[in-house]
Parts: sequence; structure tokens; C-alpha cells
Amino acid sequence: MHRALLGKKLGMSTFFSQDELQIPVTVLQVGPCVVTQIKTREKDGYDAVQVGFLEKKPQRINKPMAGHFAKSGGKAYAHLAEIPVDDPSTYQLGQTLAIAGAFQVGERVDVNGLTKGRGFSGGVKRWGFRGGKASHGSMFHRAPGSIGSSAWPSRVFKGQRLPGQYGNERVTVKNLEVVDIRPEDNLMLIRGAVPGSRSGLVEVRKSKTAPKK
Repeated sequence: MHRALLGKKLGMSTFFSQDELQIPVTVLQVGPCVVTQIKTREKDGYDAVQVGFLEKKPQRINKPMAGHFAKSGGKAYAHLAEIPVDDPSTYQLGQTLAIAGAFQVGERVDVNGLTKGRGFSGGVKRWGFRGGKASHGSMFHRAPGSIGSSAWPSRVFKGQRLPGQYGNERVTVKNLEVVDIRPEDNLMLIRGAVPGSRSGLVEVRKSKTAPKK
């Protein structure tokens, strides 16, 4: 059984449970994914399957990728990822992996995605610095302040929180609860927020860690 699938974030909504509790959820379209390559321990050193998600126009891929996709039916895909599996012999090239049977309501999953890119940002926006006084003549409103000493160590320590690119980094949120699954529409409702913007690519994996209390 595959333990992960590719999907995309559709947005956030509200879900009402059977005991009439209002739950904030993120709606994900998970799959369907198609097996484009099978990797075995004997040949590649590990067991996994490569899956494709979201079909792409064939004229938008190069010849090497066209030859690669031809082995699994000829359809091209915009996103590829490897999923660890226990027994690769149970999979076939071109096989479709759907959300039905892969995940269950109530289980915990880890969601990996690319956070929203906010460009080059200062310390106040990027790290939450409170800044200086806002009064007239302060000249220290949103400046980062002192970052080192002149005598010793005469350098800036690594890891200093400074202005720079904010966002656009891969983040994994763990132990999210699956609230509802609608296999006919390939939809999964997850409690809380997941990284990324709308239509952003995400990877949903079965969680290996114990849920937080």
C-alpha cells in the first residue's frame, strides 16, 4: 500500500462534525497519481515508485522526458515524485493511485509544501521584530539594530536574523488530522492550515510520529 500521494491545495473552508462542532479545514485535491517508474532494491538500491500528477501537454516536454513517459502510457505530467513502498512488484507502469483506500478519516498525515514567497523583507516583517520608537525624530523605526561587536569577535555570527528572502521554502507540517475524505472527487479535508498558496503542490504522507497532546 502506498503511503503518500501528490495533490494540490484548493483553499480553506469550514466543516461541521456530527456533534455540530465547527472545524477549520484545508481542502486538498489528492491524486489521482499515475505510476511512471518502478524502482527496486536489486536495481536501484531501494524500493519506491515514481508517480506523476496533473497532466501536461506533450508538446511542452523534451524528448528525453517524452521517452520516459512513453513507458507508462505516453501521457505527460507536470509534477513527479517518488513514494517509498514495501513491495514494488505489486505496482504496474501506468497504474492509477487514488485516494480511496490509501487514507482513512481520523488518521494523522504530514503535509509538505512550498510556502508563499514574500520577496525580500526586513527584520520586522520577516522575524517579527518590534522595531524602535515611532515618534518623530527617532530615526530607528524598523531598522535591525546592532548585529555584532567591534572588538570581539569582530564578525557577525552565523544564523543572525537579518533581512532577506521571506518564504518560498519547503515546509512540512506534521500530525494533521484527516477530517473527511470524498473519494469520488479526490478531495481530502484536513484540520488546520497547510503550507502554500491556492493551487500549490503538496505531498501528503502518512504520519510516523505520535500525535501531540
